[in-house]
This record gives sequence, C-alpha cells and structure tokens, in this order.
Amino acid sequence: MERLKGWLRWIFTRGLCFGGLVGALIFFVVSISPSLLPRGWFFQAIVSGISIVIGYGIGSMVSAIARRFDPPEPGPETKRWFWWGLLAVTVIGVPLALWWGNAWNQNTRELMGMEDLDTWAWGGVLLLGLAVAAVILVISRVIRLAARGVRHLAERWLGPKVSMAVGAVVTAVLVIFLINGVLLDAAFEAVNSTYSLTDRGTTPGIVQPQSELRSGSEASLVDWDTLGVQGRNFTGDGAGTEKRRGPAAADIERFSGEPAEEPIRVYVGLRSAGSLDQRVDLAMQELERTNAFERKVLAIYGTTGTGWIDERVADSLEYIWDGDTAAVGLQYSYLPSWVSVLVDAEKAADASTAMIEAVEARVEEMPEDGRPRVVLFGESLGSFATESAFEDLDDMVASTDGALLVGPTFGNDLRNHFTDRRDEGSPEWRPVFEEGDEVRFAVEPDDFDQPAGPWDEPRIAYLQNSSDPISFFSFDLLWSRPDWLDEPRAPDANPDMFWFPVVTFWQMVADLAYSFGAPAGHGHRYGANVVDGWLAVETPDGWTDDDTQRLRDIVGHE
Repeated sequence: MERLKGWLRWIFTRGLCFGGLVGALIFFVVSISPSLLPRGWFFQAIVSGISIVIGYGIGSMVSAIARRFDPPEPGPETKRWFWWGLLAVTVIGVPLALWWGNAWNQNTRELMGMEDLDTWAWGGVLLLGLAVAAVILVISRVIRLAARGVRHLAERWLGPKVSMAVGAVVTAVLVIFLINGVLLDAAFEAVNSTYSLTDRGTTPGIVQPQSELRSGSEASLVDWDTLGVQGRNFTGDGAGTEKRRGPAAADIERFSGEPAEEPIRVYVGLRSAGSLDQRVDLAMQELERTNAFERKVLAIYGTTGTGWIDERVADSLEYIWDGDTAAVGLQYSYLPSWVSVLVDAEKAADASTAMIEAVEARVEEMPEDGRPRVVLFGESLGSFATESAFEDLDDMVASTDGALLVGPTFGNDLRNHFTDRRDEGSPEWRPVFEEGDEVRFAVEPDDFDQPAGPWDEPRIAYLQNSSDPISFFSFDLLWSRPDWLDEPRAPDANPDMFWFPVVTFWQMVADLAYSFGAPAGHGHRYGANVVDGWLAVETPDGWTDDDTQRLRDIVGHE
C-alpha cells in the first residue's frame, strides 16, 4: 500500500520542470497562431493541449541535456526571480495570445465569409487546453513509472547499463502495442460499428425509386435495403414535398428546351454482394440491364469512405448532357473519408480500379463509333481511388475520355507528381503542369482558362481549394516548412500564418477535422463549382455562359 501511495505521489504531485514550463508556454502561444482554416474553440483547445505537452517535453529534455554539462547552480534568490519572471510572462502573455488568436481567427473568417466566433469561447480554449495537457502529462508519467519498474527488475540479472536499454525497449514495445494494437483497434472497431449501424438507416424523405433505370427499384438486380444510406440517397426518390433526387427527363427538358433522356443511376452497396468482385459483377449486370452502354456519357464515380456521391456532381452531369448519361458507383466502406484515408485507402483504390477495368474491358468490345464517352469522377478519397487505377498520366489519358477530380487528398500520387514537377512560377496551391497541355488545376472556375495555350483532349481537371487541408496536409509539416507558405499566398490564406515545428502539424490535423465546416469554395467544400469542372472536361455544342449560370443556380452553392 505504501508503495502504491508513493507511486501516486510521484505521478500527481511531482514538481514541474522550469525549462519544461518555458517550452510549454512558448508552444501554447504558437498553437494559437493561424493555419489554413479558422478553428472552433474545441479543436483549438485540443491543439493547444497537445502543444503544451510537447513543448513541456522538449523544454524538459533541453534542461536535462544542459545539466549534463554541469553548469553552475543558480542560488535560491536567482531561482526565485526566474520563477517570478515566468509567472509574469505567463500572466501577461497568455491573455495577449488569446486576444491575438481571436483576432486572426476573425480575420480568416472574414476572408471566407464566415460568422464571427464568440469571444468568450477563448476562455474555454485555455481551460480545456490545460485539462487536455494535464491528462496527457499524467499518462506520460505513468509510462515513465512503468519504465522505471522494468529497469529495476532487469538490474537484478543484467546490471545497470544493460537494464536501462532493456527498460527503454520493453516500455517502447508496450506503448506501441497499447496504442496500435489495443487503443487504435478498439477505436476503429467502435467507429466501424457506429457507422455500420448508421449505414443501415435511410435519410428522412428518401424512398425507393420508381424509375427502372435506378438501382434499388423494383426492376433492379440490387436490393433497396442493401444500398446503404448513401446509395439510397443517390438512387432514391424524394417523398411528399421533398425534391426528387436528381433530375427527371422533364426537369432537364424545362432547363434546356430540348428533348431529354431519363438518366441512369447504378449503385452497389457494401452489403449488396459478399466480395468486391461480386459487387463489380453486380454493377456490370445493372449497367447491362439499364442499357447504360448505349448512352452518350458513362460516368464512373469514385465514392468517398461512406459511399457518398455529391448530388451536385451527378445532377450537373445529367443536365449538361440532356440526361443521355449513365453513372455507376460502388461502396467499399462504412467509414467517413477522414477515417478511411488512414485505414481504408487500399479498399478505395481496389474498388475503383476493379470498376474502371471492368467498364473499360466492356467498352473495348464495342464498335468504336458506338461507344459511350467514359468519364471519371472522384472527390476527396474518391479522387485518390480514381487516380490509383492508373500507373501514370499517359495511362489515365489512354483509358478515359476525361476526368474531374475534386478535393484531392495529400496521398494522391498523380496529383503530387504534377504538383512537385509544376512549371516554374506556379504556386503549389494552383500548379501548372507541362503548360496545362493535359492536366489543369483550378481554385476558381476561371482558373481552367490558365494558361492560355491549348488544352488537349481527353482533359484531366482538378478542383482544389487553396484552403483545403485534405489536399495540403503532410507529415513533413512536423519538421519542414511547406512551399505554399513561401510562395505568393492564396486569396483566402491568412497573411499571418507561419510554420513552427510540430505545432503546425497538429494545427493542420485539427483543420482536417474541421474542413467541412467552411463555406463552399473554402476548406473541403466545393459547392456549385463542379458545374464548371464538368464543362472544363468537355462542353457540349451550343452550351452558353447563361446555361452555366442557370445550372449553377439550380445545383446551388451549399
């Protein structure tokens, strides 16, 4: 019992290191600084709490190294002045940092057309940040205590020098096992179970489609109940006063003034078949059943983690091509993209590759003058999945009639290749690759007109918001300054943002979680810009600027 009391006193009442507190203060102040997106108070508190602990650890390590050189020990009076000085700096510096944080936050919100954050919230940042730091500090001390215990046990047989190494290795292994093998697995299972249950639900106002040209209908080979919530959103009809999901032929005719076809929408859910091959086969059967290969345009959608397909994307394509379209998507996960990109990225790539290859093989069997134009779409993790089906740009261009990739992730190999090898003078947030001959990036729709030279077909178009953390996150942020901070900054970038080791990384992690909280055109929200994206890939004969604006108004900006 006495030993346990001693352990608890060591964990909870052991004094704090002066150098560690200096580091904690510096890192806290820096954590308030701006990043790509304005953070809510909760995410800011998490970032600040983690930063405090990291700063404390670095400061303590520097102090420990300094003591190795046996510097002169300051007297009691000097120590007292040091502590009083730190207290004064803290009392003055922390409120100033919070005021500064509020100022830059409001500035960034103004740049993005967002509402101001209540000033009182910054008090919550301080309190919750300190609580997070305290919890992490206690956990770290428990780990250190465990390491000491292992070392003492090893000393009985191995001696003091060897036991230190053994204690460090054993503790590291146990921590890794605990985090990676227990905590992460448990977290993943909890998240997966939660979203799996959610996937069985149906969005209010969505009912089984009446059109035989949609998966999940009475005529479909895919059962309505197996589509998943996002599949039902994509193919279902609206009930009662709800808007019909996707345009009918009559809606398209009112828009264009010309005869229109009823669009085809094919979707296969994760529960629709037991394996990926079976799901692809079922999708191909649905495409055949609906005569999808007889349409002018056949779109293969790379879905996000939950199977989501942006309604604006599908609607826009159907309006642009007078409904003479077919679209197909596969669900490969229950998890949202921000989780899937970490644990399910390979599944996303496999699903898109298999679907694209199956469609490509079928189209190649058809006479050249009777083939549909096969276009690709991917948003977020879906863009990663779509890219993954091809070895390089030449392979993509040879296999498709065009592609629209929206909100590419930081893991997109082809996009990263284009960005790393961008033409001199073009910024990372809007790169120009090989004079825009085949690939172009746009933040605003007019960017597709840059550079002024020809854009060969088939065209590969990227919509990439300059403030999208899913595109610009990198693990390199831990130790290196990104190019997009050194180059001329984007219009919605806070001019006060700077890079700081480790802290900027955690700020961007918080931005990832908050990326959907920004208004359309910022963060990971692309709104009606997808209309211009599809038109950049190919514009039908007779299409006008007025048509573009009318369609943007229809699909909306939210």
